[in-house]
Amino acid sequence: MTEYAFGVDIGGTTVKIGLFTSGGDLLDQWEIVTRTEEAGIHVLPDIAASIRQKSEEHTILLEQIKGIGIGVPGPVGEDGTVYRCVNLGWGIINIKAEMNALLPEISNVVAGNDANVAALGELWKGGGAGHQSAVMFTLGTGVGGGVVYNGKIVAGKNGAAGEVGHYTVNPEETVFCSCGKRGCLEQYASANGIVRMAKIMLEEEDTPSSLRDMAVFSSKEICDLAREGDVMAGEILDRCCEYLGLAMSFVSCTMDPEVFLIGGGMSRAGSILIDTIGKHYRKYAFHASQDTEIKLAELGNHAGIYGCVKMVLG
Repeated sequence: MTEYAFGVDIGGTTVKIGLFTSGGDLLDQWEIVTRTEEAGIHVLPDIAASIRQKSEEHTILLEQIKGIGIGVPGPVGEDGTVYRCVNLGWGIINIKAEMNALLPEISNVVAGNDANVAALGELWKGGGAGHQSAVMFTLGTGVGGGVVYNGKIVAGKNGAAGEVGHYTVNPEETVFCSCGKRGCLEQYASANGIVRMAKIMLEEEDTPSSLRDMAVFSSKEICDLAREGDVMAGEILDRCCEYLGLAMSFVSCTMDPEVFLIGGGMSRAGSILIDTIGKHYRKYAFHASQDTEIKLAELGNHAGIYGCVKMVLG
């Protein structure tokens, strides 16, 4: 009997769901709205209903489903317990138990932090393919991270492994991070962080820059101008990448991964980002791990569903 698996990546706005063969081939991918009202009580029932509906469309019996992997934007323990997920309005819930009640025909339900499962997906079918260990830095609105060692997600005791965005990289910072600390990597290397640095530099320095002609600008404009040779934009990007390289050097002394992966919206800056991070990483890294490869992630928004299914398939 042919077997299948579902990968479910829960975001604050939409839930991405993929139907895969047991061999890892993506057959169908779709999204449903994440209904976060009423403390998120509709999220898992909506996912279960969508899985039932899609199975019927593909004439697949639920008994043919090998399992469901679920990525959640919050810390997740090894037993599938989510320890608060603010974006979804969840407190402490056990996803496996909840889904088993909604879909009793499918007993194998595995959950993980969304950044960790994205890293696993990239290691399986994306930029990290061919390796067994990786640490992924996701540069978006914030800075997320995922850790995979010997092909398995490292979640940590409290499900907080991979929170690379909250490395303290600048102890002299006076502005608070959203986490309540000061000097976190996220304050400099996220899309919001690099814009914040640019605004400060524009106020404090008189270096000419095309940024001065823009009432509003994004991380993309900063990276584009840096690529075009704008001096101030280049300095801003260099500072961002220096903090990233420093953070990666911390990781390399702890875990020594085979590859670092850079994903998220800012990764679209491409080679200028990778090359600049690499320059600073080699400056800070312990000599034995100075040559660790730094690569762009490749799966984009599909990384999560691939990683979720990989958790199921093993």
